[in-house]
Amino acid sequence: MSDGKLVGVVLVSHSAAVAASVAELAKGLAGAGSAVPVAPAGGTEGGGFGTSAELISAAAASVDRGAGVAVLTDLGSAVLTVKALLAEGDELPAHTRLVDAPFVEGAVAAVVTASTGADLATVEAAATEAYTYRKA
Repeated sequence: MSDGKLVGVVLVSHSAAVAASVAELAKGLAGAGSAVPVAPAGGTEGGGFGTSAELISAAAASVDRGAGVAVLTDLGSAVLTVKALLAEGDELPAHTRLVDAPFVEGAVAAVVTASTGADLATVEAAATEAYTYRKA
């Protein structure tokens, strides 16, 4: 468990609307009073489809509370953008992780788990476990 600080969650999508909607869904399912810092980082600065290193960096900084930041992405180039930021070393807060998880289910699992005060490794594990959720 953390020392009262909550893990932050960043949701990176090629669409600003998708990122914002998934953030809203995850926070809503975590509970009305969820204090988990969640930030969408969708689309480009100009409002188009794509990913933006600047938007991702700003979102990560906005949710960093000292317990780590879990970053979930939707599609391939979003993954590449986050990996490039992590490789730079100073573009994202310390203890930022790219989480290999399904975007919607993983986001919900990450935010719900973070709301319990879990540490970054536990949040990452919960999001990753979402790959095993069966729908039929």
